[in-house]
Amino acid sequence: MAKKKETKVETTPPVIEQLKVETPVMETPKHKKVEPKKPTWEIKDRVYYLKGNKKPLSKMLKSANVYWFDEEKGYERELKYCQNQKTCFVDEMKGDQRLEHIIFRNGVLFVEKEKTVLQKLLSLYHPHKDSIFYEYKPTKIAENQIDYLEMEIEALNAAQNLDIDMAEAVLRVERGSEVSNMSSKELKRDLLLYAKRNPGLFLELVNDENVVLRNFGIKATEMGILKLSSDQRTFSWGSNDRKLMNVPFDEHPYSALAAWFKTDEGMEIYSNIEKRLN
Repeated sequence: MAKKKETKVETTPPVIEQLKVETPVMETPKHKKVEPKKPTWEIKDRVYYLKGNKKPLSKMLKSANVYWFDEEKGYERELKYCQNQKTCFVDEMKGDQRLEHIIFRNGVLFVEKEKTVLQKLLSLYHPHKDSIFYEYKPTKIAENQIDYLEMEIEALNAAQNLDIDMAEAVLRVERGSEVSNMSSKELKRDLLLYAKRNPGLFLELVNDENVVLRNFGIKATEMGILKLSSDQRTFSWGSNDRKLMNVPFDEHPYSALAAWFKTDEGMEIYSNIEKRLN
């Protein structure tokens, strides 16, 4: 029997394709430039007053030949109030320009909400805004009143807690030498009234480190320990007229004395006077 030839079948290994994984590229988001929103115009009736509580029968405000510098455009723009125009800027007006007067009656000008052009001219652009006239703003007035009331409370609290020497020093600025003859209760009463009447100045004096030294010098002069010359230029000892210091030109004598008490020589004199006062 004839042998069958064996045929070799060559097997090739399967080709495995490699999958390519592409990494997505993240694009950096571009930030859009956000422009600040312009404040919206509130449509409402507005009232304007002449400054200084002035109340003439009539006062005419310039409604033409006035200018406003436009920072965005970089130049001055002419303003004009015309009743038949929708803008107060001359370069934006169209057609005829019928000029209208702006008149305050008895120091007041009421502008209805429908007259937006006139309101914007007065509230935003007119060069005499806040110099000749101002817009009445109840909210702003309320804020100022709150600030003043808070300052008044602070001043009254400070006055309540001041010791008698500091109270005398502060009150002497207001009442002068008569403070020396006041009782402690009179001092306290007048100090509280002073703090309520003028809280800003009161707090300024309380925080002034020289106010006590000024009072100290005044007391020493009143008691004859120190002597101030008639021309208020020289301080000397009251007992022997020996000169202690010269007051610099154009300076208050007791303010100069207070500053001098802080020097080495002045501190020795201060200690000497303090012993005599006590």
